[in-house]
Amino acid sequence: MHLNIKFLFTSFLFITAFLSFQSNALAQEDKDKMFEIGSLKVVGAKFSDENAIMTISGLKVGDIIQVPGPKISKAVKALLNLKLFSNVEIIKEKTIGQVIFIEIKVEERPRLLGWSYTGIKKSYHEDLNKKIDGYLLKGGIVTENNKLNSINAIKDFFIEKGYLDATATVREISQDTALNQVRLVFNVKRNSRIKIQDVTFTGNVNAKASKLRKKMGDTKVKRKLFSSSKFNKDKYEADKAAVIAYYNTLGYRDAKVVSDSVWREKDGDIRINVNLSEGNKYYYRNINFKGNTLYTDEQLNNRLGVKLGDTYNQEKLDGRLRFSMDGSDVSSLYLDDGYLAFNIDAVETAVDNDSIDLEMRVFEGPQFTIDKVIIKGNDRTNEYVIRRELYTKPGQKFSRQNLIRSQREIVNLGYFNQEAIGINYPVNQKAGTVDIEYTVEEKPNDQLELSAGYGGYQGLIGTLGVTFNNFSLKNITKSETWRPLPQGDGQKLSLRAQTNGRFYQSYNASFTEPWLGGKKPTSFTVGGFYTRYANINGSTGESVGYYSIVSGTVGVGTRLKWPDDNFLVNASVNLQQNKLQDYGGLFTVSSGTFNNFNLRLTLARTTIADPIFPRDGSRISLTGQFTPPYSLFSNKDYGALDIADRFQFLEYHKWRLDMEFYKSLIGKLVLKVSGKIGMIGYYNEDVGLSPFERFELGGDGLSNANTGIVGKDIISLRGYNVEDVRRDNKVTSDGAAVFDKFSLELRYPISLNPGSSIFVLGFLDGGNAWNKIRDFRPFDLKRSTGLGLRVFLPMFGILGFDYGFGFDKTNLINEGAKWTQFGKFSFILGFEPE
Repeated sequence: MHLNIKFLFTSFLFITAFLSFQSNALAQEDKDKMFEIGSLKVVGAKFSDENAIMTISGLKVGDIIQVPGPKISKAVKALLNLKLFSNVEIIKEKTIGQVIFIEIKVEERPRLLGWSYTGIKKSYHEDLNKKIDGYLLKGGIVTENNKLNSINAIKDFFIEKGYLDATATVREISQDTALNQVRLVFNVKRNSRIKIQDVTFTGNVNAKASKLRKKMGDTKVKRKLFSSSKFNKDKYEADKAAVIAYYNTLGYRDAKVVSDSVWREKDGDIRINVNLSEGNKYYYRNINFKGNTLYTDEQLNNRLGVKLGDTYNQEKLDGRLRFSMDGSDVSSLYLDDGYLAFNIDAVETAVDNDSIDLEMRVFEGPQFTIDKVIIKGNDRTNEYVIRRELYTKPGQKFSRQNLIRSQREIVNLGYFNQEAIGINYPVNQKAGTVDIEYTVEEKPNDQLELSAGYGGYQGLIGTLGVTFNNFSLKNITKSETWRPLPQGDGQKLSLRAQTNGRFYQSYNASFTEPWLGGKKPTSFTVGGFYTRYANINGSTGESVGYYSIVSGTVGVGTRLKWPDDNFLVNASVNLQQNKLQDYGGLFTVSSGTFNNFNLRLTLARTTIADPIFPRDGSRISLTGQFTPPYSLFSNKDYGALDIADRFQFLEYHKWRLDMEFYKSLIGKLVLKVSGKIGMIGYYNEDVGLSPFERFELGGDGLSNANTGIVGKDIISLRGYNVEDVRRDNKVTSDGAAVFDKFSLELRYPISLNPGSSIFVLGFLDGGNAWNKIRDFRPFDLKRSTGLGLRVFLPMFGILGFDYGFGFDKTNLINEGAKWTQFGKFSFILGFEPE
């Protein structure tokens, strides 16, 4: 009885409170009466529009309402749903007969002035702002809901980074009561990062646990060196799918995760166990094609490359059908011939014990031709400069291969951001045509070299150089095109001056037109340079000798169509005069005039798409440089002549083979393999080897190149000075007659932003040089290893450094030197050394 009375009393209080809310402070004596609204006003709205509040409430003067009644409740609910107010009351101001005067009293929620964080480093602030921007708006209303969403977003951010115990709270700080503004302060605690103690597997009979762990790319065990161990639920699910995909490549089509367990150890670390069911191993039995009319079953089978009895491999099958990077898949056969709508599906028609029958259902569709080729985004480069590089022309059949090649050629221009190049091809089904739309984003690519450096006994050397890579000669008289020089025609103009006054001066200029005549990719280059060194007497400061070089070159190059259109050929005629007067030390000769008239021929093949950070492809070039064999047409006794007379007209034949190969390994990690071999020979044994045009190996390829020794090929060898290489093989100051160099690099990009591309690298180098070709021992290499950094800035070119550790410094080994003496820093400025 006592409980029933208590229950009735509680119910009474609840009903009373409910009715009180419904009436919103309307007097009890007016209960259930009908009134006409005589006036309606809003109280408490400082930042909200009063008319809008009255409209949204649904109440208006002249309405007949019941007090309390459904219209009152509906008005309160509608205003609260706006989430602009923390409280809403509808109260009676007064009544006169059957007329009621109503006030809508509101309490506005505070407005957000801003937010900040405590408990975490500033480096996280910008990332967190991006996470909560969708929930908080400066000047917007602050609600419990958007505060809660922001807290959850902050916690999720740190959970993704492995801080599973991260917490966050928020408090409001009133900033301006007159404007009803508050600032939110999020107090964040990352707590310790939770690492994965171990990942174990059960049920794996045909795959090693170590191999399965490698397939779980993001769910890494903390004992692995240099790996970031953290647990992320979404990535963990993806990693489990990767394990099953790996089993599929081994033929285990029915492999699945039966169950898995994730738990925390006492120290907080995570342990994971994945229970697998491998199922049977399957093999392909019969493969049939259906729907193909353009190609026979035999042709498609040859392209597919899957033989009867091969192990079932879904990944390989997909790659051979439509995802081959080299364009050798079945889809490419059709897509390169205009069949844009082509599709092929592999359907399992029978699964019998360990054998699978496949039916390849082919939809060939119509053949499409290109209607329009549209280029967008080129606000500096003239459209024809881009269009002439394209392999997709109006009226041609659609070809995916030509589309990919066109993209590569646009990138190789160097004028556009590779990451932002877009290709779209809208289809007109009725007309059987397709438009090709290329979208590009211009990037700065002109280069400025402005530097001053101390050159030892040479003193202070100043350099000023500019290279305009998208120059326009025809617009040079149009002042409106100067930015700062006329641009847009794809020509290259380079000017450079370097001097330290009396001792050293160097000036060079070159101009290249890549499409001579505008119809074929035939380049034309003309250039010249002058360099002069003075031999200064250290005590008197007077010039007692000099070394000068005057040179001019004219070259023509073009793209070949055979064996394929990746081949390039270039020919240049070069005339150079080297004059020495009492200038010793650089060559075995100190005085004389030496004329070097030669023809230089280069055959190259390149499939590299990005010249700054290549990820795939290769570049191979073979160069031959020849002078006329003057001695074969002369009766002079060259063996009796001194060097100055013997080489008044240089004669030699010179050869270079350069190779570079790039391959993407895992993610953005790229392997570069390169090799270089060069040699110089003579026509007449009595004349012998020319003192010029030899090879100098060692150093960074930059500081020794800046000495202006044009008569040598400068090849870097990280970790070694030039003298380190010369000493062991007694190479003379003229340079080597033969050299080789091999290199392995692992490269990883930090940023591929066109404004500043940055990547790090680790390398293994090996190289050597010899005085005579008969002394050439290709595997007798001076080895080094090290690390490096490269930064590409469009205005300055390549900047960076290498630290190389040379293993084969014989003199240091014999002297018992410290290991620190075997290392050497090399700096890169403006260009990548050979």
